[in-house]
Amino acid sequence: MNKKEARALLGKYLEGRCTPEEKAAVEQWYHTLQNDYDWTLEGERRIEMQRQLKQKIDRAIGVQRQVLPIYRRPWVQYAAAILLVAAVATWMLFPKQPPPVSQPVLADVMPGSNKATLTLGNGTVISLDSGANRQLTTQGNTQINQQQGGTLVYTAGIGTVGYPDYNTLATPKGGQYRLTLPDGSVVWLNAMSSIRFPVSFAGEERRVEVQGEAFFEVAASSRQSFIVTANNTQIEVLGTRFNVSAYADEETLKTTLLQGKVKVSSANTVVLSPGQQSVSNTAAGKQTIHVVSNADTELAVAWMNGYFQFKQAGIREVMQQIGRWYDIEISYEGNIPDKQFSGEIARTSKLSEVLTGLSMSGINTKVKGNKVIIIP
Repeated sequence: MNKKEARALLGKYLEGRCTPEEKAAVEQWYHTLQNDYDWTLEGERRIEMQRQLKQKIDRAIGVQRQVLPIYRRPWVQYAAAILLVAAVATWMLFPKQPPPVSQPVLADVMPGSNKATLTLGNGTVISLDSGANRQLTTQGNTQINQQQGGTLVYTAGIGTVGYPDYNTLATPKGGQYRLTLPDGSVVWLNAMSSIRFPVSFAGEERRVEVQGEAFFEVAASSRQSFIVTANNTQIEVLGTRFNVSAYADEETLKTTLLQGKVKVSSANTVVLSPGQQSVSNTAAGKQTIHVVSNADTELAVAWMNGYFQFKQAGIREVMQQIGRWYDIEISYEGNIPDKQFSGEIARTSKLSEVLTGLSMSGINTKVKGNKVIIIP
């Protein structure tokens, strides 16, 4: 069944024009979907799950999103439409296969949250979370504060000059955090990431070092260039928005530009325009940089917008991201099929919800304590 036929069948069902056979087929998938997802969720989590599923399926089968906002739609019809669109799309997109391996009963794993550690130049370590506003310390003329909701803010005082100390903000597995640098630039850190930066910027450069993944909104400055170093790569900007993915356990380092212009240098130098992405190897030493002209910028920053998003991703790539966010160990058993996965999952989902979604696409798992094992 192609996309056009799937949409036509859904329309016939909603209008009551299906044959008995067509009606039975759609309703079979309706009940299958109810069993696969936890529709007992209440309140905002139920609404959010349904909204995300509706958007995902709409994109998959090419349905235009409705303009009418959720809160103005008849609730029963809207919920039914979500389930029916999902049913038809599942019928169309996924081959028939044996039921996924059942998951053992376990204490569910909650998603990651706003948490990090700040290490000062003198070695002092401060734990950060989403708690209330609090002043942490003062270094030179720069005040350092935690703001409610998971943000660390450096505020440079009037007449601030270069201060020699460097601080490091680091997120653990299952953590993320936001940082406002002394110049007003904002940085979002993904899980298992860190940024090393000076307490105040002096001279002609604003230089920081990144490991893992970070999204930058750089404050424009005509007198100070902004430079990010990651592995063996240097990224120079004047004022822009871009994402850097430089995890040591991944094969590639990617810089994706959303706005402005950046110069990326390693074994060679390239200049990126909005919508472009530079890609290089993470191996030791200088690496050749290649440019992807029509990069999927939405895919690159999905993590910052609260989603896992995959596009023809292998199982190991999918599970690598999930392992970081849920602070779990991932292992593999037997011959893992060379499958590719496309779709998106809310990072607010519980681990059980994520594994259920993956099982619908043929990624089978079993759980032992804090370990998720991928099985054929």
